[in-house]
Amino acid sequence: MTELGVVRRKVKRADRAAVEALGRYGVGLMKPYMRPIYPGAMISGTAVTVLLHPGDNWMMHVAAELIEPGDIVVAAVTAESADGFFGDLLATSFKARGARGLVIDAGVRDVRALTEMGFPVWSRCVSAKGTVKSTLGSVNIPVVCAGVLVNPGDAVVADDDGVVVAPSDWAAKTADAAAAREANEGDKRAQLAAGALGLDMYKMREPLAKAGLKYID
Repeated sequence: MTELGVVRRKVKRADRAAVEALGRYGVGLMKPYMRPIYPGAMISGTAVTVLLHPGDNWMMHVAAELIEPGDIVVAAVTAESADGFFGDLLATSFKARGARGLVIDAGVRDVRALTEMGFPVWSRCVSAKGTVKSTLGSVNIPVVCAGVLVNPGDAVVADDDGVVVAPSDWAAKTADAAAAREANEGDKRAQLAAGALGLDMYKMREPLAKAGLKYID
């Protein structure tokens, strides 16, 4: 059952070194409609989670007090909403508290101002429609944002490809796995650049022939 009217002040955050390491690798596991408001943004940090109600951004102001340097605010909504929950004034507050960015499964506004101040946001959409402040949500509880379960303190990485979340206890081993994969892909990239074909590197010719592929000259 969803907890409402709850604010958890103490959160076990993912290891900072692991989070920084994860930030060097590409991502993209939340639903693909979650896009950065400007190209080239890339951040990593630990989640402060927020549960909002449609058309109501009250709990975003509550969340600001819980932000620590290096955090990323991850906001979900109890029902689908395209309202503009976040603009440059809240961004100014978040940035002053040390937030690295915002991930929100809803709309944001003031995109030009957010871009000029260099505050990265990944959102469902952009909307000039404002919000009210009247209904309690929660801060630092488990939320589902764009199809992904996010717990407070989880590692969050976001870039042009999307957003990914790693549970706080898995951050270090996820960073190690990402490093190993990057090294492996670096070797393959070098082979491809030298003229090798994926058909041969990945031993595709035999299974393609078995599947019935025929070459015709």
